[in-house]
Amino acid sequence: MEAKLRGYQKYAVDFIINNRYCGLFLDMGLGKTLSTLTAIADLQLLEDLGKVLIIAPLAVARNTWPDEIHKWDSTKGLSYSTILGSAQQRAAALQQTTDLYITNRENVPWLVEYYGRKWPFKTVVIDELSSFKSPQAKRFKALRKVRPLMHRVIGLTGTPAPNSLLDLWPQMYLLDRGERLGKTIGDYRRTYFHPGMQAGYVVYNWELNQGAAESIYSRINDITISMQSRELLELPPRTDNIVEVEMTAKETEQYKRLQKDFVLPELGADGITASNAAILANKLLQLANGAIYDDDHRTITIHDHKLDALANIIDEAQGQPVLVFYQFKHDAARIRDKFRQARMLDTGSDDVQQWNQGNIPLLLAQPQSAGHGLNLQQGGHIIVWFGLTWSLEYYQQANARLARQGQTQPVIVHHIVTKDTIDERVLLVLQGKAKGQAALLDAVKAQLGGA
Repeated sequence: MEAKLRGYQKYAVDFIINNRYCGLFLDMGLGKTLSTLTAIADLQLLEDLGKVLIIAPLAVARNTWPDEIHKWDSTKGLSYSTILGSAQQRAAALQQTTDLYITNRENVPWLVEYYGRKWPFKTVVIDELSSFKSPQAKRFKALRKVRPLMHRVIGLTGTPAPNSLLDLWPQMYLLDRGERLGKTIGDYRRTYFHPGMQAGYVVYNWELNQGAAESIYSRINDITISMQSRELLELPPRTDNIVEVEMTAKETEQYKRLQKDFVLPELGADGITASNAAILANKLLQLANGAIYDDDHRTITIHDHKLDALANIIDEAQGQPVLVFYQFKHDAARIRDKFRQARMLDTGSDDVQQWNQGNIPLLLAQPQSAGHGLNLQQGGHIIVWFGLTWSLEYYQQANARLARQGQTQPVIVHHIVTKDTIDERVLLVLQGKAKGQAALLDAVKAQLGGA
């Protein structure tokens, strides 16, 4: 198939070619993969790129990058090797002589240790750069060691600051080695932030200094571009729908007791306890969904209200495929027990192809594993959130599996929310965080066409 690049994609290609290290903060569905592959193919005619490494989420490394390479006439000439599987399989794949080497982000520490100071990859593409947002993560520390040995670095993400602008420093460091935002996370915090809530020397959160956001944006805008689909694509409209369910008086009493006391001794063989606030939040989310793990990790069913709501949505879909995002394993198990046509998404199989061909009526997926890079827009236009995620990044990325370029029908996103529970708070958190994310993207927005 001939790749007919849109104007903004040509802009992205040129930006990659003209900047040895750059960040493309492109909204989901804007064709980051195609733009990057086109730039690599063009650069191969201009310079010696050396070995090219592409780092991506597992499903994206296994499916999306190879699929995109084969799809387009201009890129299918690129040879590639996928560095996946066992250590023996990965080592064998590295011995192949090829244009591109594709691996998943979890393999980065192994890869750095495998090569040591003989790191061979002059050009590195980091797909979903925001997954390197933690300076304490092994993957960041490993890649930081070999960053001086890279001649070109391309960072791709649609959510560069999923929680706060603190997330930006590790990502920018992998691009420019601290030139713009400081050599250490400590320098970055001291320059642009001040302690928020703290107890003695323990700081629970950091708040931006006045004018700091604008300063950060101005520091990075020469090597980053931002593009948003709502401004560049005429996508079918998206409708967000809240489907409320309500617990019985007994179920509500159990919920409130767990919320207050951190314990429900009468449920399960050994009861249900939450040792801290984070665990309590997860327990409350489970209870709102209708089932909860006891202290021996056995599933205790509380109610079926969300399952009944899902049944109504499926009935109203009149046979159209439905994509359901779930959070806990017992959610998926209960959905599969009630709906025999449901299939769990396995990115290592042909499920993506089968979905896009309309052969899967009800597909279940966790946003953590299916939220990045998968193209599912050809198979349906109805999303159901059976249980919400706290992560704005996972939430936005998951919705973008259907609400993206190539979608031909209006997208409907149903959120099944249990009234007077933590569900309502999670939805508010997601809506509130989105404002900060949008501010970053607007600040470094590419001025296409000289505008």
